[in-house]
Amino acid sequence: MPPATPRRTVLAAVLAAAAGTAASAAPAAATEARADEAAPGRAPAPGRVDNRFWSTYTDWRCGTAAGTRAVAGHRPGLVLAAPAGRTDYTDPHTGRTGTWEYATWTSPVHTSTVPATEVIASWNAHTPPGTWIQVDLRGTYGDGTDTPWFVMGRWASGDADIRRTSVDDQSDGRASIWTDTFSIDDPANGLRLLSYQLRLTLHRTPGTDLSPVVWRLGAMASDIPDRFEVPASAPGLDHELTVPRYSQNTHVGQYPEYDNGGEAWCSPTSSQMIVEYWGRRPTTADLAWVNPDFADPQVCHAARHTYDYQYAGCGNWPFNAAYAAAYPDMNAVVTRLGSLTDLETLIRAGIPAITSQSFRKEELTGAGYGTSGHLMTVIGFTADGDVIANDPASPSNEAVRRVYRRREWENIWLRTKRYDANGKVRGGTGGVCYLFWPVKSAPSQHRALQALGLV
Repeated sequence: MPPATPRRTVLAAVLAAAAGTAASAAPAAATEARADEAAPGRAPAPGRVDNRFWSTYTDWRCGTAAGTRAVAGHRPGLVLAAPAGRTDYTDPHTGRTGTWEYATWTSPVHTSTVPATEVIASWNAHTPPGTWIQVDLRGTYGDGTDTPWFVMGRWASGDADIRRTSVDDQSDGRASIWTDTFSIDDPANGLRLLSYQLRLTLHRTPGTDLSPVVWRLGAMASDIPDRFEVPASAPGLDHELTVPRYSQNTHVGQYPEYDNGGEAWCSPTSSQMIVEYWGRRPTTADLAWVNPDFADPQVCHAARHTYDYQYAGCGNWPFNAAYAAAYPDMNAVVTRLGSLTDLETLIRAGIPAITSQSFRKEELTGAGYGTSGHLMTVIGFTADGDVIANDPASPSNEAVRRVYRRREWENIWLRTKRYDANGKVRGGTGGVCYLFWPVKSAPSQHRALQALGLV
């Protein structure tokens, strides 16, 4: 069964048709707080992608705090120390209104190395019951005007207090939020985002000493050129990682309330494979809610805990990263890579990647399906340079390992424009991927991530 069409891809196609270009996103930047031109933790970014993540004790102390406090330790973070106020929140997915104490942290202004058409935020946090977080973004365009604050996500690891959600219908007439992505509406007119800030709001039940803890917050800004074809890279690695194999299609019909019960679970299935590659998995207590007759209940668990109630699916990119980072001592980001050479750098260091791509059936030999948007896990390369992927759109766990032709796979992953089966121009993801890795990573893994601007 081919993967279901994600709503993200439908929106991308609308933008591509309206603007004459692949859909893009850009975050907002603002003018308050100091700029961080040489801030610690800012690493060089490859090509037309800029990554900036705040994660160190110094990072957390450099922002503007209103009731939050930086904490040191082996994994520095941000917590709610003293509430800055109270707010009422009516959950649009349950209709329940609750009162919450809150505190905020606002990042310094980050000037991107890339004047951007697209920005995607991601975060790593723990939200015990009775807490949740909101991530907002605003920025400054090239003409000096500012965006308003936009909500990039309301998130909790569980779903008892609030339903994690993206927020639709956000626009300033020049850029819009598409689920988890801030996009310039018409990139062809030359408008770009030059800088941005992120704001965290930590919420807790009033009168308690509960607190979320946020370990990492940041964004990927990019300006990927419109292209149907991308330059070919030369093979440079013959290596395969041993990664658990899970099929999304063995879960068809299970928990349809989480977007078709397996049919559209490519993202959480891929995320679960990588979580377990790094030795993490849900506990028996975590899985107690899953029907005991279902095999691989951890995939059902991943689907439930990545589900975006507004998007009505499990394919929200930052929510998948946040799910992975909720496991002990795990980092996770959403970013873009520039070539298969970048993926080889990661695989060589022992880091698999979850990639997003779309293609017609005839464009990827051996897949047996076409898709408007699909996630799979790259685990290695053959001696000829072909891509070894754990593709969850397979009939069984045993069939998940696939080998795809290098040139075909590289193009469907990195392009920003494509033709669908009807000959219409659609958008492509331009190299989007999720990367998960442990806090205590090997020196070779740190160097590989640093080379790609991620640590």
